[in-house]
Amino acid sequence: MISPKAIKPFIKWAGGKRWLVDNTQFKMPDFDGRYIEPFLGGGAVFFHLSPARAILSDVNSRLIDTYQAIRSDWKSVEDELKRMHALHTKEFYYAERDRVRKALHTQAAQFLYLNRTCWNGLYRENLAGKFNVPIGTKTQVILPDDDFPAVSALLKNADLRCCDFEETLQDAKAGDLVFLDPPYTTAHNMNGFVKYNQKIFSWDDQVRLRRCAEAAAMRGARVVLTNADHESIRTLYSSMGDPEIVSRASVISGRSAARGQTTEALYIF
Repeated sequence: MISPKAIKPFIKWAGGKRWLVDNTQFKMPDFDGRYIEPFLGGGAVFFHLSPARAILSDVNSRLIDTYQAIRSDWKSVEDELKRMHALHTKEFYYAERDRVRKALHTQAAQFLYLNRTCWNGLYRENLAGKFNVPIGTKTQVILPDDDFPAVSALLKNADLRCCDFEETLQDAKAGDLVFLDPPYTTAHNMNGFVKYNQKIFSWDDQVRLRRCAEAAAMRGARVVLTNADHESIRTLYSSMGDPEIVSRASVISGRSAARGQTTEALYIF
């Protein structure tokens, strides 16, 4: 453990696993190697475990750049974020959304500012690769749980990568714990999260992930996987055993009527 107190994720991410680490009935397997997470997002499980060594990756380069900026110079990121907090208005939001930042710490602060003030903390890009989420209702840019010094210290022990999940999983070996939280590509239980990801994570990717996860387990790594509670997923992972079905709140939908309880499949092998 790096910090005597739990470190909270500083990024809100669609499909994040804060709800999982807050579930007192769930416990990650013990491990003595590295913690490996190829779909990092907000990193709720990583921060909850605060491992001594980690490999963290994601295909979103802006996300990984933000982690790297906080690891290397958290104070500059925080100072810039405070400046944006003081300037926050609807007009400033849309101006900042269109602005191109050059320095790593200002790029990271911009990423966090938009993440905390956009609609539902959603990250979405148009076909041109431009972030295009409208402003949300939240105005708090500096959060009471922010602890950038602790985050920076913990990330010092992490290998941060921007790459495909298969490249990261190839490094998993005996003693490591792999946590897999891929985008869900099968609509299930009215989970609106799927529509933001189905174009960038195909069913072929799901099949490829199963193959890589099985290979990591064969090399002796422990693997924890969350995925859609759907017959196609259960069939895909039938050789790995039956999943535990866990319930959670569904909050990403823009329509309140579409929110409520949904279920997810949890595999440990």
